[in-house]
Amino acid sequence: MLELLGMPTQASTHAADIDNMIALIHWLMAVLFVGWGIFFVFVLFRFRKSANPTASYSGAKGKVAKYTEYAVIVVEAVLLVGYAIPAWAIRVGSFPSESEAVVVRVVAKQFEWQVHYAGADGRFGRREVRLVAAENPIGLDRTDPDAKDDFVDTNNLTLPVDRTILIHLSSMDVIHSFGLVEMRVKQDAVPGMDIPVWFIPNRIGEYEINCSQLCGLGHYRMRGFLHIKSEADFRSYLDEQAKGLTQ
Repeated sequence: MLELLGMPTQASTHAADIDNMIALIHWLMAVLFVGWGIFFVFVLFRFRKSANPTASYSGAKGKVAKYTEYAVIVVEAVLLVGYAIPAWAIRVGSFPSESEAVVVRVVAKQFEWQVHYAGADGRFGRREVRLVAAENPIGLDRTDPDAKDDFVDTNNLTLPVDRTILIHLSSMDVIHSFGLVEMRVKQDAVPGMDIPVWFIPNRIGEYEINCSQLCGLGHYRMRGFLHIKSEADFRSYLDEQAKGLTQ
């Protein structure tokens, strides 16, 4: 229903909850907009100059406005306590265990997304700033045993459907913002910090990764692609990348 109203495709398990909260907020704003518009027209008529030739500084004495303000406060409190805080607690208050999730590192840099996979051993190799080069964009140290089977994909994030995804975000230069609209995911990538974000994709398809933070003159072209595949296709992707390392 919300997609018919112009909302993006819901492609993660928590997307519907986020959309419902957004819809309730917009309905509240619509009611307030219409209500205050009607009140404004009423005031223009009720306190017109011909009916009130002498200015009164005592103000209106009705209680409707006060009760309306109380009602708005109650509704906003319900939205905050019943929707916003629980959603925040679930998404940020706790994170899934790495042993139960597909773990990927996404490194942001002007103006691209470097996606680092741990390979078959599930352990991420060491990175060194001094090793950063055109052919090694994140400075992966191949002498580290844990890095032997690691691989990096530029601007392409490939993940399996119906699996918990845990992404560790970082940045090599300035603040970027990792945005997956259909997943209802948006998180800043801050230099010097490792920031986790998690979600469960539930729809196979091709989606876009965008940077939602102005990060320089090339910000407009900092665009990547998210590929949500079946478990079998995801395994095939990993196998293909592993073969590429041995060739």
